[in-house]
Amino acid sequence: MLGGLIAVAVLVFSTLTPNRFLSADTLRAIAFQMPELGILSLAMMVPLMSGGLNLAIIATANCSALVMAAILTRLIQPSMPSPGVAAIIALALLAGMLTSLGIGFLTGVIVAFLGVHPILVTLGTMTLVKGAAVLATSGTVIAGFPPAVLFLGNGTLIGFPVSLILFLLCATIVAVILTHAPFGVSVRMIGSNERATRYSGVPTEWVLVGVYVVSSLLCWVAALLMMARFNSASAGYAESYLLITILAAVLGGVDPFGGFGRVLGLCLSLVLLQVISTGFNLLGFSPYLTAAIWGATMILAIVIAMVRDRWISRSTR
Repeated sequence: MLGGLIAVAVLVFSTLTPNRFLSADTLRAIAFQMPELGILSLAMMVPLMSGGLNLAIIATANCSALVMAAILTRLIQPSMPSPGVAAIIALALLAGMLTSLGIGFLTGVIVAFLGVHPILVTLGTMTLVKGAAVLATSGTVIAGFPPAVLFLGNGTLIGFPVSLILFLLCATIVAVILTHAPFGVSVRMIGSNERATRYSGVPTEWVLVGVYVVSSLLCWVAALLMMARFNSASAGYAESYLLITILAAVLGGVDPFGGFGRVLGLCLSLVLLQVISTGFNLLGFSPYLTAAIWGATMILAIVIAMVRDRWISRSTR
């Protein structure tokens, strides 16, 4: 179904914007813009599969990016030899990853062991992390990174954007984990029925902690791509992505109540949303109108999911 919608969207926008939508520049822009949103959508998909939600993915990514950016800009000197630059880049990546993992671990512990609803926890985490990031940077942008970092967001390998390759790699790993790994099976079981999963001997608390740790780890990868593509980091980047990540997951077939979802469906929904967004931009649509359309689409997708679940429940009685 999503494949057909993509074909229809491409046909419509190609007709409305001849010689523009299918141009090399437009396709290149889509290929470079989609990966960071795609990885953030994966970060949203994992907790959704467990019946939870992570509203702090954007704040986590921005905080991680700011930590990496601060280390890179303060420690790298113009005359520094290449081995020294490589060591500092490695230090920055490690610090950013540990920052994301710490946020995810704290969130997971509160959700799993204290029993607080994920929406409340991640909303609080989002506010805390963003507030701390704004306070630490005074709301300023940190810019100016070495070419090796910028290559991740703007470089190509065999004609394909490096960022797109990283997204496909992350998507493949997440798909394998959720489908075949014991952790992924436990996540889906918790999303379907947490109490029954606990009674079956699965350590549900630690699985839930792992859910938010994995989500935050994906945020770190997205942070790296964002700072590499923009050559800067800020506490306020990509805030409009939060709604779209939820929409991409739900539209891609992830059950908003947990237990079911496929990475392939998520990838197809990302392509569809990126095609529509690009078409709207070429047609000169207001970004506020686009945001309203995304919101209405998400409500419709959730309603359809609820109706489908109720119909399946009644038909199996």
